[in-house]
Amino acid sequence: MFTAVCLAFQYVIGLALAVFFNQHFRLSATLRALFLVPWLLPLIVSASTWSWMLNSDSGVVNAALHAFGVDPVNWLTSPSWSLTSVIVANIWIGVPFNLVLLHSGLQSVPRSLYEAAALDGANAWQRFWRITFPLLRPVSAVTLLLGLVYTLKVFDIIWIMTKGGPADSSTTFATWSYRLGFGNLLPAFGPGAAVGNLLVAAALVFGLVYLRVQRKQALS
Repeated sequence: MFTAVCLAFQYVIGLALAVFFNQHFRLSATLRALFLVPWLLPLIVSASTWSWMLNSDSGVVNAALHAFGVDPVNWLTSPSWSLTSVIVANIWIGVPFNLVLLHSGLQSVPRSLYEAAALDGANAWQRFWRITFPLLRPVSAVTLLLGLVYTLKVFDIIWIMTKGGPADSSTTFATWSYRLGFGNLLPAFGPGAAVGNLLVAAALVFGLVYLRVQRKQALS
């Protein structure tokens, strides 16, 4: 669930921002550079910042909710909200990566195609679905594959914010492997390594799927 939700939101938000910044309006380059800040920051800084923001007692998120009359939420200590909290933090970090790759892909789409479609009466939504999205498929495949490999191995953010808890509600393969191998008084290196191998196998399977899809696209 952590991987699927993060990939979906990172791609959709990154694609929306890439299309937005492709308009070449004033200060677009400056704003695009600002969006890279979450990606450039060390993960420990990002995770610590989100931990402070989502703190149940002194976090700015609960302070904002209180200002609107909403009861405070135990973002990091509630089994119902801990996974959501780490997902939001990871989406915030991964969106700039999707933005950079998809924006570079948009640069290769000829402007003449949009001009011809506009002359034929196509609106902005039709131009996106008929021109932009199909021509971005190769770049989208690379973006999703790299995002998948990165998200499968996310460890720092989850461990700093929730340590996989409470009650394993935010545990992933990466945190599970570390906890088995190093997080207990009696380390279980064998089971920890086995869980780590599951990550390797998952990344390999998706890599083979990507190569097969690319081969079909090349033949067609």
